Amino acid sequence: MSSLLSSGWSGFRNRLLAQPGFQRWAADFPLTRRIAHQRTAALFDRVAGFVYSQIVLACVQLKALETLANSPQSPPALADLWAMPEDSALRLLRAAAALELVEERAEGRFGLGPTGAVLLGNPGLRQMIAHHGLFYADLVDPVALLRAGGGAKGLSAFWPYAAAENASDSQAEEVSPYSALMAATQPGVAADVLAAYNPRRHRRLLDVGGGEGVFAAAAARAAQKLSVAVFDLPAVAARAKANFDAQGLRGRAQSFGGDFLAGPLPEGFDLITLVRILHDHDDAGVRAILHRIRQALAPGGRLVIAEPMSAAPKPDPVSDAYFGLYLLAMGRGRARRPAELKAFLREAGFRRFSMPSTRSPMLLRVLVAGA
Repeated sequence: MSSLLSSGWSGFRNRLLAQPGFQRWAADFPLTRRIAHQRTAALFDRVAGFVYSQIVLACVQLKALETLANSPQSPPALADLWAMPEDSALRLLRAAAALELVEERAEGRFGLGPTGAVLLGNPGLRQMIAHHGLFYADLVDPVALLRAGGGAKGLSAFWPYAAAENASDSQAEEVSPYSALMAATQPGVAADVLAAYNPRRHRRLLDVGGGEGVFAAAAARAAQKLSVAVFDLPAVAARAKANFDAQGLRGRAQSFGGDFLAGPLPEGFDLITLVRILHDHDDAGVRAILHRIRQALAPGGRLVIAEPMSAAPKPDPVSDAYFGLYLLAMGRGRARRPAELKAFLREAGFRRFSMPSTRSPMLLRVLVAGA
């Protein structure tokens, strides 16, 4: 009965909101004016979002934030630097100022803005923005992407393991672009995960799908008695070994090459981590990964899953909208609710769960599982 009442109320509400006369009344009436204006602004932001993202992309491609971080610059000077007409440079600067990437200073010069300063301090995010050119190209025709069931050319080619029948055969030149991107975006993620879960209680950590070893190295620095290892595709594991050696971790860090969807994992680790891994895989892959981890995990050990998770029952813009379409274009995977992940974990033999708080739950949540 409650669901019927809810549907009835929603239908009445939507019919009312769709009426132009009601919209004009709500915009004029003092008690509803603010809400009406907020909804109008939010709707326009949805429509203009792609334009905003391209403004950010242009600033990243032109290294505008780096240039303005040192000293304010005039539009003519920036037009010369960027090889474009002065009017175009001024348009970009005013657009970026509206997004608080830059701000206008004295004498018509422009300097770094507060949002731009935050972005400047996050090189991994700037690399991800530059990478989004592939994603935007895949979204040129979103209906075609949806009807095809995903696997667009840009992102699926960038992440070759998403469509590969035998991912372990990937060569160094195939894994290099995405491996470098993941390494660039991993430091901030590693800091958030290690703030949520302290690895010092453990002796040996295995980071499954650990890429170039950025997270494992960060865990080793956070817990001086912890030995760490990475398990990833052979070509990626070789990059992890080189990274460990360069950081002086040769005695405390190992790398194992293999395919966690096709074979067993190394054993003897009392902490296994999956950092931004499960959401890249479909349900069958998630089940396979978790079963192999349960078999490999030492008695009394813990599994830490860290990735974007859906904030259901309320739809979430990051997990359901952004990652929903990104992973579709990539070719597989989805952001899941914690309850869904717990169900998969129970199937694999895990029984105890906890979810420590994270700094940015909209981007990353942590689920800890024990046998």
